[in-house]
Amino acid sequence: MTAVGVRGVREVADAALGWIWAHRGAFALGEDALAVHGEVDRTWKPLGELAQVCATLTRRTDPADPLHGRAADLLAFAWRETDLGELFLTLQRQEPFATYPLEVYAAFAAGGLRHPGYETAAATVARTRGWRRTEQDPTRRLGVLCAERHGGIARPEPATAVLDGTWLGGLPEPWTFERASGYALTHVVFHLTDWGRAEEAGVPGRLTAYLAHWLPPWLDTCLEAGQWDLACELLAVAASVPGAAGPPLLQEAWRRIAAAQRPSGALPEEAAFEGEGFAYSYHSTLMAVFAAALTDHRYGGQGVLG
Repeated sequence: MTAVGVRGVREVADAALGWIWAHRGAFALGEDALAVHGEVDRTWKPLGELAQVCATLTRRTDPADPLHGRAADLLAFAWRETDLGELFLTLQRQEPFATYPLEVYAAFAAGGLRHPGYETAAATVARTRGWRRTEQDPTRRLGVLCAERHGGIARPEPATAVLDGTWLGGLPEPWTFERASGYALTHVVFHLTDWGRAEEAGVPGRLTAYLAHWLPPWLDTCLEAGQWDLACELLAVAASVPGAAGPPLLQEAWRRIAAAQRPSGALPEEAAFEGEGFAYSYHSTLMAVFAAALTDHRYGGQGVLG
């Protein structure tokens, strides 16, 4: 089969973002978004993931690029869903020590959308001992530190100390890789590289060398298993960490992702999933756009994948 080149990667991104655009209404916040004990994973999480990916797309694409324009429109749509940031202030009052509002807000702030009132309120809470001693796993802690920086909150806690406690930071035996550790390692890289927006990759050399050895077989394992969502996250890591994967592997990986993508542009989370239900397609489709945009940004002008 013909390997998918840069043009093919771009086609994956265009089709995937087209599906996201057609289903943008499913990202809208309902009345349950502010409900006590509401299901955050069904309300704020999808909206925050949409904002996170679109903030990166607007940074990594040319303003004249149609992909840039559609991503900017989706980011603006998501911001309107938060009442231009006002709902974050409401959440702050309801759940002052919850970190998810700041984590979602940080995605918008990374895209240049800010709410000064919320940032002031969040900074006040962040000065408390209770906030600074919230117990979290190291990967989540790394994400909160990144969110704090976008929210204008300065914390003396060094990210390197947190990094050492993550699965990836410990340079584990490669055969211990499985689904949970896979998602943990991708998010460590996302936090270190500010979701692909940092000009210089913030991944330490020891981790870069480790990933250069082991990301290729992990990616191949996920592709063989039809784990498209995790495979796209690993492809995003490969595009963010120089030398993490070579052109032959990337060509084959993108060929498989392109083959798995539905005619509508949706990419199911796993090969076993039937249909195009939003809950089982939105994240993997977002990750396909995310990984494709980062890949195109890194290799588009070099002909490496062509």
